[in-house]
Amino acid sequence: MVGAAQGKIVRVLVTGAAGQLGNELVGVFSRADHEVVATTHQSLDICDVTAVAAMLDAVRPDWVLHGAAWTAVDACESDPDRADAVNGGGTRNIVAAAERVGARVLYVSTDYVFDGSKSGPYLESDLPNPQSAYGSSKLAGERAMRPNDLIVRISWVCGYHGNNMVKTILRIAGAQPSLSFVDDQVGHPTFADDAAGGMLALVEAGASGLFHLTNQGAVSWCGFARAVLEAAGDDPARVSAIRTADLQPPRPAKRPANSVLDNAAMRNAGFELLDDFRVPLSRLVGRLLAD
Repeated sequence: MVGAAQGKIVRVLVTGAAGQLGNELVGVFSRADHEVVATTHQSLDICDVTAVAAMLDAVRPDWVLHGAAWTAVDACESDPDRADAVNGGGTRNIVAAAERVGARVLYVSTDYVFDGSKSGPYLESDLPNPQSAYGSSKLAGERAMRPNDLIVRISWVCGYHGNNMVKTILRIAGAQPSLSFVDDQVGHPTFADDAAGGMLALVEAGASGLFHLTNQGAVSWCGFARAVLEAAGDDPARVSAIRTADLQPPRPAKRPANSVLDNAAMRNAGFELLDDFRVPLSRLVGRLLAD
């Protein structure tokens, strides 16, 4: 749901501020004249309940933008207890501390809460059914949220900061003549700077509940790799299609075959949808190649 605009947000605390989304959240909210306190794993261990309580008691934010997570999907699969401790338990610590100081929480979640078997795009109303330790741990974080909090699911995140598939594709393309990417996994890429802007709009509108927030345009990983090369002025035909079953070595964590998130709640609430992914992709590739 969306409430009346609340005016200037006095103070937001960002967890995971060193990540690709966290970096953009700090910048977007700061440029919008909100007071931002940025925390990283080095300055705030979200698994330490005492440290989390002390941080929120000291900062007393209006909102916590909770982007901190263990997102190494395959590593989570080999250590599900740690995944749940960080993504589930750490989030519960954030919510408990927020409750004590009267703050609201925006929790960043993922397409991995779904099993990927649906034939069409996933709606916010679809029932989650995670197939990986990462997805299960992120769903545990969703279930820690209160009715007045925000859950924002994103997918296939790319950005200027941190590691992501755009950088990987460009690196491989510079080192070898051909590339192979799967064409049986489909999703909506989400560019971190665009997503941060969408989250700003939700927070400034006083929104609560569950939203899918991605760039538009469904594409396979193979199609995405070809789009990256095209944006770089390279030959997209260098990218060949393979099946997930043919990946060597096989990936430990199961990926949803269908990760397409319909942004129905954003659309129905009157928010502007994010651009087609090719727009921010062109912008990002240009920036990376200029470095």
